[in-house]
Amino acid sequence: MYYSELVKKACNIMFRAHKYDTDKGGYPYVFHPFYLASQMDDELTVCTALLHDVVEDHGDEYSFEYLEGEGVPAPVINALRLLTHKSGVEYMDYVKALSADPIARKVKIADLRHNLDSRRVNSAKTPKTELYLQALEYLESR
Repeated sequence: MYYSELVKKACNIMFRAHKYDTDKGGYPYVFHPFYLASQMDDELTVCTALLHDVVEDHGDEYSFEYLEGEGVPAPVINALRLLTHKSGVEYMDYVKALSADPIARKVKIADLRHNLDSRRVNSAKTPKTELYLQALEYLESR
């Protein structure tokens, strides 16, 4: 993982936003973005991985404007905008839109792989398994 002052800031924001959240397997949610970040190899993708669900899950407190005010750089903000799945947008349309951004695409591939790991949810398949596999195949072909 890449370490810097910006990564430290993103990690602290992620932790504050998700500190009381748990995933579907009952684990503290913070392990998911940290796991993704540990697979990234540069500052911008690490920060994006850490923050990828912050606005989607806690946008009332952690908006894009808040992140900009905290000094999160434009390439990360742009990737986060693409990674934030808006209500009413078909999933594959969302995936196709984010595929054009290399940061968003790299983080989403890692996100999908982790979400498809059934060990995280007591070996249960997610109802979205087929959709996630379709999205992963699409993104990996780009």
